Amino acid sequence: MKNLTLVIPAKNEETCLPEVLRELQDYDCKIIVVTQNSDTKTLSSIKNFRVEIIYQSGEGYGDAIIQGIDSVKTDYICIFNADGSFDPKYIKKMFNLCKNNFDFVFASRYLLGGGSDDDTFLTKFGNYIFTRIGNIFFSIKISDILFTYLIGRTISFKKLHLASKDFCFCVELPIKAKKNNMSFTEIPSYERKRISGIKKVKEFKDGSKILFYMIKSYLKLI
Repeated sequence: MKNLTLVIPAKNEETCLPEVLRELQDYDCKIIVVTQNSDTKTLSSIKNFRVEIIYQSGEGYGDAIIQGIDSVKTDYICIFNADGSFDPKYIKKMFNLCKNNFDFVFASRYLLGGGSDDDTFLTKFGNYIFTRIGNIFFSIKISDILFTYLIGRTISFKKLHLASKDFCFCVELPIKAKKNNMSFTEIPSYERKRISGIKKVKEFKDGSKILFYMIKSYLKLI
């Protein structure tokens, strides 16, 4: 999988990221870690790992991923979280599927065979609502719209001109992929408990932003 780059947004992940990178050492792919140069604890924790470090100039989860995508030189990209919740055992299957003429392959916690140790009732309910909005408003045929564990063709990522700096990135990507008539599929995936146990998503604040983004996108205001 030398033609694959993992883009890992990492902010204050000094506890989790070293464990994630140790697990990824068995995978023959490139790794880009996107963090801020002021995040000295995270930077110090990964100094002995062979990764490319991109210093984030802006703020936000989506902003970090977009800067990582812009720096990728391989033909395929995997968005991979730094908190230990993504299991790398699904990378090879998603990568092989993507090479089989798909623009994107999404992992899903809600397909048969998937699941989560990290979901709460609130996050599960919220994801169901947003996924249904995606299904109905945009005809996006995926079952887990907020789960950003996916692999895609680099050229397809860049054609979308992604712009969301925050967690709206999660829905912007599949919405724009659908609007651009790109091909995608999904596989079941099991989400593990975060190593630190700390969620960075603020359910009501970020959920409201995502809802307004989807409404504006449906009304073609953005």
